[in-house]
Amino acid sequence: QSLPPQVYSMATTIRIAAQRASTRALAQMVQSRGMATEKQIFNQIQSTKNIQKITSSMKMVSAAKLKGDENRLAAAIPFNVWTTPISGEPKLIEDATFEELPEKCLVVPITSDKGLCGGINTFITRSCKDVIKKLGDAGKTADLVVIGDKGRAQLRRFFGEQIKRSATEVVAPGSFALTSALASEITAVSGDYDAIVIIYNSYVNAAVYNQMYKVVTPFVTEGEGESLLAYEFEPDTKSEVMVDLSEYLLTSQLFHSFMDGAAAEQSARMTAMENASKNASEMIDSLTLQYNRARQARITTELIEIISGASALED
Repeated sequence: QSLPPQVYSMATTIRIAAQRASTRALAQMVQSRGMATEKQIFNQIQSTKNIQKITSSMKMVSAAKLKGDENRLAAAIPFNVWTTPISGEPKLIEDATFEELPEKCLVVPITSDKGLCGGINTFITRSCKDVIKKLGDAGKTADLVVIGDKGRAQLRRFFGEQIKRSATEVVAPGSFALTSALASEITAVSGDYDAIVIIYNSYVNAAVYNQMYKVVTPFVTEGEGESLLAYEFEPDTKSEVMVDLSEYLLTSQLFHSFMDGAAAEQSARMTAMENASKNASEMIDSLTLQYNRARQARITTELIEIISGASALED
C-alpha cells in the first residue's frame, strides 16, 4: 500500500535534511582534523628551521674558535719538545697493550665540560676503561684523576671508588697557570704511584683526531737507574731540583695535552653541528612534503563537500 503524497513528501524532506546534516558534520570533522594536522606539521617545520639556524651558527663559531686553538697548539708543540727525550713520544691508544706500564698507575683522562661535540668524550672514557681493564688483567692497579665534567659523569658509574680527584668547569682556552694548578693537585695524590698516564685527544685535522696517551714517570734521584746522570746540580741538591723538575715536566705534558684536546674538541663540535644542520635540512624537506600532502587532502575534502551539497540541492 502506497503512502499518501503528504507523508511521502515529508519523509523525503527529512531524508534530504539528515543527509545534508551528516555530510556537513563529517566534512567539519575531517576538515578540523586536517587543519590540526597542517598546523602541527607547520609548527614542526618552523621549530626545525630554528634549530637549523642555531646549529649553523654554532658551526661557524666553532670554526672561528678552531683557528685560535690551532695557533695555540702550534705554539705549545715546540714548548713541549724538551719532554720527549725524558718521557718518550705519545703513543696511540688503539691496539695498545700497555705492557710497558708499571705496577701502580694514576690515569688522568682529559675531557670537556661541554657537550654537542660528537663522541669525543666517549672515546676518552672508552679508552680509559680499556687501560684499566688491561692493567687489571695483568695484575696491576690503576686509579683516576678525571679532568672535565663529561668524563667524570661517565666514569664514576664504573670506577666511582677509583676516582681520587676530579676537576670540572675548567676555563677554556686553558693557560699554563691553570695547568700548573692542576698539576699541583695531581702531584699531591701521585706520591704512591709509579707512573702518571695522561689520556687525551690528539688533533690531526678538522675531520680527524686520535686518542693518545703519555706516560710520565717520577725521576730517580739515587741508586740504580738514577735520572740525568750527565748533569751537575748547583747550588741545590739534586733531589730538591728533581722534585721541581718532575712537577714542571708534568705541567708541560698537561699543557700540551690541553691544547691538543681543545683543538680536537672544536673540530669535533664543528663536524657535529654540520651534520646536525644537514639532518635538519633533510627533516624540513620531509615535513614540507607531508604538509603539502595534508593541505592537498584538505582542499580535496572541501571540494567533495561542495559537490555533495550541490548534488543534494539538485535532488
